[in-house]
Amino acid sequence: MVHHIVMWKFKPEIEENKKEELKKAMEENLTALVGKIPGLLTLEFVACPFGSSTHDMALVSTFEKEEDISVYAKHPAHVAVADTYVRPFVTERACLDY
Repeated sequence: MVHHIVMWKFKPEIEENKKEELKKAMEENLTALVGKIPGLLTLEFVACPFGSSTHDMALVSTFEKEEDISVYAKHPAHVAVADTYVRPFVTERACLDY
């Protein structure tokens, strides 16, 4: 099993009162990818990190094998979700795969 962890911060121009709504849309659409992308086993969206955290949200996912991460990254369903619900609103992406 392979773990893929991604963290983001909101862009500075995102209004505080919009962040919860955006996180909810991210979570709903990202978690809906399970079962649609080969090799993607689980996906958890972390919307409420502790105050000691350096990022606003995270995605913790598991895959069958390392090669499945690149399949996921290029898969049209993932690209559509990322381009619509994530990338327009975030910055400072950090990723750790193990």
